[in-house]
Amino acid sequence: MGSTITEKILAKHCNQDTVSPGQLINADIDVIMCHDVTTTPALTMLEEKGLTEIARPDSIVVIPDHFVPNKDIKSADMVARIRRWVKANQIQKFYDLGRHGVCHGILPEQGHVAPGLTIIGADSHTCTHGALGAFSTGIGSTDLAAAIATGKLWFKVPESILFNLKGKLPEGVYSKDVILEIITRIGVDGALYKAMEFRGELIDSLSIEARMTICNMAIEAGGKSGIIEADDKTLAYLNGRYKGEFEVVTSDPDAEYSKTYDIDVSALEPVVSFPHLPSNGKKISEIREDVKLDQAYLGSCTNGRIEDLRIAAEILKGRKCHPETRMIVVPATTDIWKQASKEGLIDIFMEAGATVTAATCGACLGGHNGILAAGEKCISSTNRNFVGRMGSPKSEVYLGSPATVAASAIAGQITDPRKYLQ
Repeated sequence: MGSTITEKILAKHCNQDTVSPGQLINADIDVIMCHDVTTTPALTMLEEKGLTEIARPDSIVVIPDHFVPNKDIKSADMVARIRRWVKANQIQKFYDLGRHGVCHGILPEQGHVAPGLTIIGADSHTCTHGALGAFSTGIGSTDLAAAIATGKLWFKVPESILFNLKGKLPEGVYSKDVILEIITRIGVDGALYKAMEFRGELIDSLSIEARMTICNMAIEAGGKSGIIEADDKTLAYLNGRYKGEFEVVTSDPDAEYSKTYDIDVSALEPVVSFPHLPSNGKKISEIREDVKLDQAYLGSCTNGRIEDLRIAAEILKGRKCHPETRMIVVPATTDIWKQASKEGLIDIFMEAGATVTAATCGACLGGHNGILAAGEKCISSTNRNFVGRMGSPKSEVYLGSPATVAASAIAGQITDPRKYLQ
């Protein structure tokens, strides 16, 4: 029996020929991503144990992003502590203000991701980086502390689920709609501790950024990771970015999967996930009620990349946001912000009446820059719509593609983006 891409990567990193689902292993870690919120508890644990040495400083990438720019004294103190730790340990890969961004935007953009690597981050959406053929998964602060101290981490080898995605997306339908449809079909626990492997005609046609959107939300189905085999598009994306050596890893033809889903996207419509779960998806034609919106939010590690901004700007150009719907646009990184400015996208957003902020996780996690009040409703390109996710527990968050967010901002209610693309 052959092995999946995930099994092959993990086997190599624990110096074994093969590994099997359910097996406990101790794997070498290539990239350890640290952001502001979860790193400080890890540092406290290490200090309490007297573990001041870092096993591999070159493996650590530090990206404050959740409360950046700092929103209050507590967040300022937190990032100040991280800056001191970075300086004391001579950590070179540190993305402070001015070159900062959402961690899952910075990591691939700045050349820290490549096929065949093991990548961890104390953030659940670290699964994003599987879009480049790496094993990438989110962990907690305790595991982060262990990885910083040892350069290794234990895993239970996950079973893999294969998603064969066939067909071509209709106009006005995007990768965000695809992953919302998958999560709606299988549920928020449908891939619990599984590696979600995506392949097929659709994946081949998608850009790297669109693939990142799909892998990013694997965790919303309970997945341990999301992963896509590297191809020519991957290599083109890495050219000039990733400076080290890497190995493209592929699944064997006779690899074993716990489940296989064959999904044809040819007739897929825009999908909106209603409160309060990403799995509560409805096709746009199934939405009968008028959902009036107080806010439209475009950004996050899911959909704050340049491709997402271009999609939204195409709809917003020459139009205005509804007077009762405020729109917030958050480019995921500093470089994306600058690129959007060069292309005139920032002007399009602001002419439409939107506010454009500096790169940050911000309101996605209910942090700052767009918190919702009680009773308010928001259409968002983010990844979660749990109770209280973006502010008051009495607010409501609806998830959609950048196109759906832009169209809905214009209409003032949840709207089919295709009406603005004709």
